[in-house]
Amino acid sequence: MQRWRGLEDIPQDWGRSVVTIGSYDGVHRGHQLIIGRAVERARELGVQSVVVTFDPHPSEVVRPGSHPPLLAPHHRRAELMAELGVDAVLILPFTKEFSTLSPADFIVKVLVDKLHARAVIEGPNFRFGHKAAGNVAFLAELGATYDYAVEVIDLFVSGEAGGGEPFSSTLTRRLVSDGDVEGAAEILGRPHRVEGVVVRGAQRGRELGYPTANVETLPHTAIPADGVYAGWLTADGERMPAAISVGTNPQFDGTERTVEAYAIDRVGLDLYGLHVAVDFLAYVRGQEKFDSIDALLEAIAADVKRCRELTGMA
Repeated sequence: MQRWRGLEDIPQDWGRSVVTIGSYDGVHRGHQLIIGRAVERARELGVQSVVVTFDPHPSEVVRPGSHPPLLAPHHRRAELMAELGVDAVLILPFTKEFSTLSPADFIVKVLVDKLHARAVIEGPNFRFGHKAAGNVAFLAELGATYDYAVEVIDLFVSGEAGGGEPFSSTLTRRLVSDGDVEGAAEILGRPHRVEGVVVRGAQRGRELGYPTANVETLPHTAIPADGVYAGWLTADGERMPAAISVGTNPQFDGTERTVEAYAIDRVGLDLYGLHVAVDFLAYVRGQEKFDSIDALLEAIAADVKRCRELTGMA
């Protein structure tokens, strides 16, 4: 799959394509319907499929300080899109200047002049251009002029997550923030993932017999509520069952919120400096401060036992 950052990265000889545009944070099951249809339609037409997305999130430029927690960084979204069969991902730098493009100018500069759109696949609530003035009706109207078709896909899947609310990135972020990682996984179609580089912490886990990977998470990452979770730690391509702790470590009067993962039954791992992924499978318990170190050790042993069982069943 090709990855482009900015319109200038698109090959000069790029042919016709089927395009879908959106933030697609998380590439959840609703997003997968739209992206999957774009891939399918491209194959029907014998052209390439392209997903257009933005960096930073448009809200951060339009309303500074409002950047939402992210369910997946851009490289992870690209991996997920590649799994869906997408041929190319275009990440457009979302600047103040770019935000002032009218809907018509956006269509001409991006869809017509650069991507030579044959078809555009979107959800019913798609908005674009300055002050989000463009919608799917306007997109289709200009399609008659610029020789592309518009197909609208209903992305509103629902299930048990969020009490039956339609699946969305907003709902997923809320569930993650609440610690409902199982509900988030239903929407995403996979466990919620947090990534980052392993850094040196206070090394108390090592002293207690449970050495953890202290993950310095990427900016704006959606981090689950404080507590203990079962999941997996992936490093150097190896996926290991893990007991994961999120919080400030109140047992030792900590103040900095961290994500730490103990690779269950693994001895002698040296992960410092590695970029790792932590996948959250299930909530085990909330963050607690115990009366003694012995009580803490007893709780950790029970946590590890439960996490071993949960990851084994999964």
